[in-house]
Amino acid sequence: MARTRISISLEPEQAERIRRHAERAGMDVSAYLVHAATRQMAETEAIEEQFAGVDAVIAAAETEAARAGELPEEPVADLTEEERRDVERALGLVYGADRPAARPGEAA
Repeated sequence: MARTRISISLEPEQAERIRRHAERAGMDVSAYLVHAATRQMAETEAIEEQFAGVDAVIAAAETEAARAGELPEEPVADLTEEERRDVERALGLVYGADRPAARPGEAA
């Protein structure tokens, strides 16, 4: 399999530091950088996968908020019981289910 060459520019101090670390790891600089980049990519992908559900919830909330438009300038009447339950579920997602059970609009 043919290899692809990637050229990078570094400050001399960075280059020397990478050379020293590669040497301590028993690798040449190229192998060391490939290993470091591959490890970083795997870590990033794992984090993205772990938070994909949260990112989807946020995107859906932002879409819904954009469709809802501006907030009314006048205060809104008290929440219905169903709206209070919706708020509680949303707060549970944000703060976790073990938070104090204060109702929306009431002191904790």
